[in-house]
Amino acid sequence: MRRLLLLRHAKAEPGGPDRQDHDRALVERGLADAAAMARALKARGYGASRILCSTSLRTVQTAEAVLKVAPAPIAYLESLYLAPPGRILALAQDAADADTALMIVGHNPGLEQCAAILAREPVKPKEQHRYDVMKEKFPTAALAVLDFDIPHWKLLSPGEGRLVDFLRPKDL
Repeated sequence: MRRLLLLRHAKAEPGGPDRQDHDRALVERGLADAAAMARALKARGYGASRILCSTSLRTVQTAEAVLKVAPAPIAYLESLYLAPPGRILALAQDAADADTALMIVGHNPGLEQCAAILAREPVKPKEQHRYDVMKEKFPTAALAVLDFDIPHWKLLSPGEGRLVDFLRPKDL
């Protein structure tokens, strides 16, 4: 079995003509939400054996909050910056099989679209509810947890992931 955790960065400063998008930092609420999500990850046992993170300041700060409570090897990838869903999927498919739980810290809309593409049609009412909430909105600091019954990451394919959980800061 493989577990994929898709974590959107927390609330960041607004963009503008005087600020490079890549350098936007988390605001106070974002820092608090990232820390709360990190604690929830640990409490629910959603540790990652490896983290892949966009190089933007807001994703790095979000990942740092997770690393404080759940240390894991991390790779900062420029290719994850504003990545489309196909790139996110390809990076997951290229993960080492030794890493059974992979976390990707990134951006919308790519992260949200990737979660929707990978999630299977819900089977049970609780899974349907999680799926509906995720499809409605994938807010900042939200986390989708998907399980795949596959022996190797290279076999990761759309519509095969069981949406085990979908957490938002307001749910904590």
